[in-house]
Amino acid sequence: MAELLAFLARELVDDPEAVHVDSEERDGALVLRLHVAEDDRGKVIGRGGRIVRALRTILRATAVREGRRVLVEIVE
Repeated sequence: MAELLAFLARELVDDPEAVHVDSEERDGALVLRLHVAEDDRGKVIGRGGRIVRALRTILRATAVREGRRVLVEIVE
């Protein structure tokens, strides 16, 4: 799932080399921390959070197929 998030984020940003994803288990859920360049944070979040909401929806749908919970966080 981290690879899927990284792929989608790289397609959205101007600096795809700065994109990387860390993952950790927290309270029984997989937490994916998306790192992007500071100038690209707005592109990943989108107007009113629409883009990040869509990314979370895609990843949750993928996680359901695997029987897991997933959370997406955007960090600097």
